[in-house]
Amino acid sequence: MKSRTNLFGDLDRMDLDAWAEHLAPDAVLRCGNDDPVLGREACRAAMASLYGQLRCVQRQILDQWEHGPATIAEANVTITRSDGRDVEVPSVTIYRTNGGDLIADYRVYVDLAPVFA
Repeated sequence: MKSRTNLFGDLDRMDLDAWAEHLAPDAVLRCGNDDPVLGREACRAAMASLYGQLRCVQRQILDQWEHGPATIAEANVTITRSDGRDVEVPSVTIYRTNGGDLIADYRVYVDLAPVFA
């Protein structure tokens, strides 16, 4: 499996073009119980919609596990809102790669309600 050392760094730099390069063209993004987003460009657009409401995102990876094509990452995420206030939320990201070693399935479990409260 190809190293994904830059995956979360790309998100923390808010470089969604670089993040999207990790995704397969037919990738699926699912955030919590939201409807799935289908396709690399749609996934990038969905993240851009969210990130457009934020000033900064920083992850502290607490632990990460790999099992075959699946990776699970537990993190504390500090989000700086557009008003400058920081909010920390716990998150878990699970992603699975395809035969071409691109991310085909990307799932994020995080409660963003405190960020938008």
